[in-house]
Amino acid sequence: MRPPELPPMNPTRLALLAALFALLVPLTAEAAPPPASAPEVGKGPVTKLPLPRYASLKTNRVNLREGPSKDHRTLWVFQREGLPVEIVAEFETWRRIRDSEGTEGWVLHSLLSGRRTAVVIPPSGERADAAKATVPLNARADEQSGEQARLQPGVIGSVKSCTGTWCRLVVPLPEKRGDVDGYIRQSRLWGVYPDERVE
Repeated sequence: MRPPELPPMNPTRLALLAALFALLVPLTAEAAPPPASAPEVGKGPVTKLPLPRYASLKTNRVNLREGPSKDHRTLWVFQREGLPVEIVAEFETWRRIRDSEGTEGWVLHSLLSGRRTAVVIPPSGERADAAKATVPLNARADEQSGEQARLQPGVIGSVKSCTGTWCRLVVPLPEKRGDVDGYIRQSRLWGVYPDERVE
């Protein structure tokens, strides 16, 4: 069955509809919101600080959440003040962070500190014996200088400076009743970027 044919349209009415359509197109184009400008590459949209960047946990209890609000479930609870983390994203008062094991989630910015810390990592290829693979903390930025201590993987220290090859690290060692200050190869730390200079 064929659809019924429409009667021919009045030319005046057709011209009026075309003129109306021509007026409406610019109005709808102007009403559309302008496209959002892309954030600066490598800059946080909130702080304008570099992304990614390292920070540390300010307290002994930090909830890592699935999303950037307290309504999101807690994925993990960090219980180590000073733990280095990498900030990889920002949203309002929330920061998406990653730890040295690759765990990611959101925390409130007020639970983070700009204090630079780093965790000692085992040499590549020695993961099975990570607990036994100690790392020397030297008296100077020189392999031949005397050792201040030997550090196990997982030990956290405060980063005082880095040259791109060596970092000056202050580590609290309770058995020595105080802090030990020395130098460690930058490649043996997680919490500073390769070749990064810290002053």
